[in-house]
Amino acid sequence: MKILLVDDDDLLIKILTRNLATHHYVVDVVKDGEMGWTYGSTFEYDLIVLDIMLPKLDGISLCKRLRTEGYTVPILLLTAQDNITAKVQGLDAGADDYVVKPFETIELIARIRALLRRGSNNPFPLLTWGDLLLNPSTCEVTYNSRPLNLTTMEYDLLELLLRNCQHVFSTEELLDKLWSSEDFPSEATVRSHIRRVRHKLVAVGAPHDFIATMHGRGYYLKAPSTEESTTQSATPAVNNAAGDSQIAVSLKTLSDFPKYSPPDDSQQQYLSFLNETWKTTKAKSLDQMTILLQVVRDLQTNQLKPQQQAQAQQVAHKLAGTLGIFGLSKTMHTARQLEYWLGGQEPLQPKYAPLIKTLVMALQQDIEQTTLIQLSQVPNGQSPLLLIVSSDIEFNQSLEAVAASRGIRIQIAPMLENMAKALGARDSVLDSLDQNPDIILLHFPSIPSEPHTYQVNNFWELQILAQRYPGLPIVVISDRSELCDRLEAMRRGGKLFLTAPIAPEQVIDTVVNLLRGNEITKKVMILDDDQDWLHTLPTLLKPWGFQVTTLADPQQFWTILEAVSPDALILDVNMPQISGFELCQILRSDPHWQRLPVLFLSVLTDSASQNQAFTVGADDYLCKPVKGVELANRILRRLQRVKAWAS
Repeated sequence: MKILLVDDDDLLIKILTRNLATHHYVVDVVKDGEMGWTYGSTFEYDLIVLDIMLPKLDGISLCKRLRTEGYTVPILLLTAQDNITAKVQGLDAGADDYVVKPFETIELIARIRALLRRGSNNPFPLLTWGDLLLNPSTCEVTYNSRPLNLTTMEYDLLELLLRNCQHVFSTEELLDKLWSSEDFPSEATVRSHIRRVRHKLVAVGAPHDFIATMHGRGYYLKAPSTEESTTQSATPAVNNAAGDSQIAVSLKTLSDFPKYSPPDDSQQQYLSFLNETWKTTKAKSLDQMTILLQVVRDLQTNQLKPQQQAQAQQVAHKLAGTLGIFGLSKTMHTARQLEYWLGGQEPLQPKYAPLIKTLVMALQQDIEQTTLIQLSQVPNGQSPLLLIVSSDIEFNQSLEAVAASRGIRIQIAPMLENMAKALGARDSVLDSLDQNPDIILLHFPSIPSEPHTYQVNNFWELQILAQRYPGLPIVVISDRSELCDRLEAMRRGGKLFLTAPIAPEQVIDTVVNLLRGNEITKKVMILDDDQDWLHTLPTLLKPWGFQVTTLADPQQFWTILEAVSPDALILDVNMPQISGFELCQILRSDPHWQRLPVLFLSVLTDSASQNQAFTVGADDYLCKPVKGVELANRILRRLQRVKAWAS
């Protein structure tokens, strides 16, 4: 698969091209928008990864230009702008996805795979053809469960044929698809690779003509014989029993594969590459620290100029991006906090000098002490994430140490200082988080001389968090423990109330217990013949962590149901061939699926339709259009009842 990367950040280009190459992507790189247009309009790409802030022609304008000229290639925006306005602007310009720097490379690769699947004939995570199975997530290939050891180019060739299994590729097409614009070998090279792949396939039991030749036209995958496997096609056909079997095989087999882990040799090579790159990056980062140290000195003497503060904020922002690329999460979060405090609308006052100095010194110390990069430093995304909203640095650091020992990741956002900073400032901080938290800890500061202001600000902050993350448990820590404070905290969305002072171990114990009680599997299957809703609903449910499987064809319902095994089902009423009411009745007649929560989501608002839904066994009924928060809460309530019944 061929990707065009348009970015002017040399470090990001170096790291990202290395990672993309590891996952068998061919990458062309250009560093300004005009060259991006030249390459994007001249060569054929499967995906364009595009920064917004570019020389000569900005990314938004380039995206609009490509769409205006009729280019439909998927576009993923990659930018440091992490506000809602920038995201909406990018998506409205025609982008298909949006990733904020700094990012976890593993997440970016997953997003790229998802975008490529949308434009492929095969929308499923695995690529199969007869007994041949290729998993893009792990870069593993097997034939009849026997592994194939392929070179990078051989893997790329086989993946291309599998993704376009009904297409006959000429040698010219293969050259264009599999080699970058800088490397353009002869047609004999293509024929040589085809010959080697055929030889390796035959060695594990495949037919000699598995990759067939259509003389005068090119190469294609020959349709498997019926004896070879029940898995007949990489593109399942509607109303085709063999196609239905393919869906089940693809989805069931996916769980059997491990997550991507490079071979030991590749892992060591990548570590060496990272550490060599870190040597030069570390020196440049420490040079930038002189700007931040000067800000501390000028702030202490009340001589800090606005342009100086703006420059320091940009330095902190770039450092956060750089550190994130290397997987230095703790140091990256320190840089983010610094960026937040330097990025206010008003000039910093000398009273903030101790806070800024603490953050700058911590940042410098972490960079100086990082001598080797380890792959284990990159979070695996599986451990729970605790969001701590607190401006008490010592408190945050003590919790971070205990949480790390318990396998809990932490992200920190400072408390809003006053009402004047309002919702925009809070959204700016929360939007910059890598992912939604699993639990929130809100630490009220010590009681000031104005207790009324203290109450208003703190409880207002609690209410914002509860509205932003509905359904997530919020633990409040305060040194006020009167009945009125506890009552107000519960009214504003608090789940638990702890009284300060309290040991960090006790706080994390409380968090762990809440997480255990909050573990609810959230696999949701949605069946609707309205393609617009099928694309909209996963986005609406994303903030609540639901794993969404969508399906438009009722004929494939039972196959997908058994393969996915959802925790909740959302059905439309009127669909071709089989109605939602009939499907619900079928579910309620099966002993295994009798208790599966079923929610109807329909344009029908009449009471007769709603009554019929409940008669056939529905648990809930909602009318389109629906807000994400309402749908998510309805689903969560059903899942909680199922869990309570099971226990």
